[in-house]
Amino acid sequence: MGGARIVPDLTLDRLSPEDSALLILPGATLWDAGDQLAPFARKAGEFLAAGVPVAAICGATAGLAREGLLDDRDHTSGAVQYLEAQQGYAGAKRYLDQDAVLDGDLVTAGPTEPVAFAREIFRRLDAYRPDILDAWFRLFSRSDPSAYEVLMAA
Repeated sequence: MGGARIVPDLTLDRLSPEDSALLILPGATLWDAGDQLAPFARKAGEFLAAGVPVAAICGATAGLAREGLLDDRDHTSGAVQYLEAQQGYAGAKRYLDQDAVLDGDLVTAGPTEPVAFAREIFRRLDAYRPDILDAWFRLFSRSDPSAYEVLMAA
């Protein structure tokens, strides 16, 4: 049985903040398997230094923690203990026990919060008016029927 193949548009070394609106780092257990993904975390540091937003969810927060990118920014993950286990992490004082956190150009979320993660990405990109973003979140996180009406009226 053949599977689909994903072919990137360009290699990581050619990815530049100047040509990007946002860098999203998806979570995976591969982030816990050593430094295989360290180049991606270092690239996130380049993006943040250039003022281009970075969004990391689940295991990707560990990669950012190891690079020291969470030490001086409010952030979240699955649990603070998960990040404290990462060599190089000194940001526990900035850890927030929330579904998703936006601090300047950084969005972080734990493994169970993809809708809240998307909400904070949309907020950072100023993709929706605040009332529409709130309705979007209520619809997709809580199946709130009143939110549907707000979205349809927009």
